[in-house]
Amino acid sequence: MFSKVLVANRGEIAVRVMRACEELGVRTVAVYSEADKHGGHVRYADEAYNIGPARAADSYLDHEAVLEAARKAGADAIHPGYGFLAENAEFARKVEESEFVWIGPSAAAMERLGEKTKARALMQDADVPVVPGTTEPAESADEVKQVADEYGYPVAIKAEGGGGGRGLKVVRSEEEVDDQFETAQREGEAYFGNASVYVEKYLEAPRHIEVQILADEHGNVRHLGERDCSLQRRHQKVIEEAPSPALTDELREEIGEAARRGVKAADYTNAGTVEFLVEDGEFYFMEVNTRIQVEHTVSEQVTGLDIVKWQIRVAAGEELDFEQDDVEIEGHSIEFRINAEAPEKNFAPATGTLVTYDPPGGIGVRMDDAVRQGDEIGGDYDSMIAKLIVTGSDREEAIIRGERALAEFDIEGIRTVIPFHRLMLTDEEFRNGTHTTKYLDEELESERIQAAVERWSPEDVSSDDDDEDVTERTFTVEVNGKRFEVSLEERGAPAIPLGNASGNSKPSGPRKRNDSGNDGQQVIEGDGEQVTAEMQGTILSVEVEEGDEVEPGDTVCVLEAMKMENDVVSERGGTVSQVLVGEGDSVDMGDVLLVLE
Repeated sequence: MFSKVLVANRGEIAVRVMRACEELGVRTVAVYSEADKHGGHVRYADEAYNIGPARAADSYLDHEAVLEAARKAGADAIHPGYGFLAENAEFARKVEESEFVWIGPSAAAMERLGEKTKARALMQDADVPVVPGTTEPAESADEVKQVADEYGYPVAIKAEGGGGGRGLKVVRSEEEVDDQFETAQREGEAYFGNASVYVEKYLEAPRHIEVQILADEHGNVRHLGERDCSLQRRHQKVIEEAPSPALTDELREEIGEAARRGVKAADYTNAGTVEFLVEDGEFYFMEVNTRIQVEHTVSEQVTGLDIVKWQIRVAAGEELDFEQDDVEIEGHSIEFRINAEAPEKNFAPATGTLVTYDPPGGIGVRMDDAVRQGDEIGGDYDSMIAKLIVTGSDREEAIIRGERALAEFDIEGIRTVIPFHRLMLTDEEFRNGTHTTKYLDEELESERIQAAVERWSPEDVSSDDDDEDVTERTFTVEVNGKRFEVSLEERGAPAIPLGNASGNSKPSGPRKRNDSGNDGQQVIEGDGEQVTAEMQGTILSVEVEEGDEVEPGDTVCVLEAMKMENDVVSERGGTVSQVLVGEGDSVDMGDVLLVLE
């Protein structure tokens, strides 16, 4: 077994991996960006190293920075968690060629399965059904049109290295092909460093079913049953459960064995997930996630197996000590992603301070998180701050337990999706288990979400701190990149103004891209209608120029926030008199993007 593991991630998944390490007697190393110097995973680890600025490309995605931290720490293995470098075959190969052990599938297996066209071809050869489409990357928009001519619209353009809906664009007519092809390529390059895309027939109302796999280096492959991840918004999962309420026993057995057959053909080891779409009693391979999944928790709850521990044990050369027949599914488990988002504002990412953070407990309740009361939630990374997992003897008890746990969950200071989750547990479609991946985007009325927020949200998400007689000051010191903390208590000292996640105070006014050398404040000319940013993020593109005419509902900018593209639309028509941002600019909530006359 390893003596020390570096976890190349952040947040709740980093803490989840560290807890598994601790139970195995393995010391842990955290890496962190400037935005995360006070993060929960840094607090939990045995030691921690700064690897760069807040921007993920300059820190968590920096191969050499992560490897150098592992060398400084004297780690002997690296666990990537999910996201960031978890499915990066190039980084996996660098680790394999270094003095460290990679806790995950081999780089070769990741290349075979991580890129969707290769995976589709491999699964076809293993007699696993796939959705009709291409098995080679599409080089032009014309190839998309050819697929549509053969199978009919709609078709889906998907980033070859994608997942979670990023880099996926649905095309319903020939007129949309060129723009959607370009957008899918851009997202693939931005999120996965791979602009290649492929095309397949788009299924209108499928269930999203995935199978958890464990495979060791001795030829043993096991599946741990399926999860139902059909409740999605913009292709992002929000509630997951195991087992699926929609499968017959026969279909369940077929899908499980197809998943085993496919990963065995790929010579796959460690943990992974084979994802399928199910429609009208037929199932189709979608993709393999060559990593641990966010929703691995529900599989752990119904099987009693610690998947993360097995990842580490398999990487250390151990053999799976159970047969497929030993895997028994007992009870029902549901996971709720607790995202910092405002449901009443089309789930816009939210930032702020956790003035109150009091999670639920009791029988059948599991919390996976890395935050505590007083933490600052910024907009640099994914919006998920915690996961609530409830387990019961059956689905009905799990739903009732979920209602109780969500009602107990007390968060103030920031908007979250808890009111939405509480709505879902009263929703007839969800309670009956008849929802599909299209239910939230196409059928659920926004008025119901608004009513849920009004009923179950705290009246005021902001709160002034009470005056304190004792002020605690924490000083962070770094020596050769390694983090140390010194805490002091001062009585009668003035309070320290709350800074942002990086420890720097936030500017009081809106900022703009500025080439003229002034103080960086926006200079607004005239008194026209201002289009402002509803969230913190980065401008991916500006769709208008000064002098352009826009109509109500037109997209004027595309803003990336918490790893999602968001169209900024104009609420009124007019002439663009001033454009205050450009591609690549960082903006805060409330910054003026452009002015209309």
